[in-house]
Amino acid sequence: MDPWGYKGLSLRLVESVLKDWGCDCIFFFNYNRISMGLTNDLVKEHMDALFGENCAATLRAEIQNVGTSERELIIIEELCQTLKGKENRFVLPFRFRNNSGMRTSHHLIFVSKHFKGYEIMKEIMAKESSENIQGVPSFEYSPAAQRQPLLFELSRPIEDLEKMLIDDYKGKTLKMEDIYCEHNVGRRYIKRNYKTVLKKMKEEGKITTNPIDLRPGTFGDNVMVSFP
Repeated sequence: MDPWGYKGLSLRLVESVLKDWGCDCIFFFNYNRISMGLTNDLVKEHMDALFGENCAATLRAEIQNVGTSERELIIIEELCQTLKGKENRFVLPFRFRNNSGMRTSHHLIFVSKHFKGYEIMKEIMAKESSENIQGVPSFEYSPAAQRQPLLFELSRPIEDLEKMLIDDYKGKTLKMEDIYCEHNVGRRYIKRNYKTVLKKMKEEGKITTNPIDLRPGTFGDNVMVSFP
């Protein structure tokens, strides 16, 4: 969806796109116009329709007296959490910078009811990212504050993945595919990042696998992984 601004872009519209089986939604989010609109009483109706009346009121209070970068993080985080809703949908934002790379041009926001849609779009966005650091796509985000949890997770480096897996799966045994599907949501890691880290952990003796012997350079989806 491209609303050519913000008039008509609402939670109701997104809901109407998602309501049927097999439907996902991706829409153009004109961040700069909406950021200005949140504090403009003349377009309050449109902002309330997009964020929900209560969330919009909360946003107006939170973005007062904050810097430009923090303001963006707060707005995008609130939008993503609102779209996730009680149904716990899968939401994936992708930022576009202007030509100088110093300011945001706009965002594309993807919303899905199913992990498979999220996974496919995540791989597409990963390939279109301007940077891939250690194989981890940037999704074009600036470092995010930890108090914006979804955006913070999307900015963590690959070095953290090993520690997170050790902490989150201590004493557990799961298939590689199950670890990936459960753990990657809301984080910028893609499947090959998990395989890379798990291969390294096995080589260093930090995990065990079944089968014990794997083909060099591989880590299959059905390999059982045991964490100490």
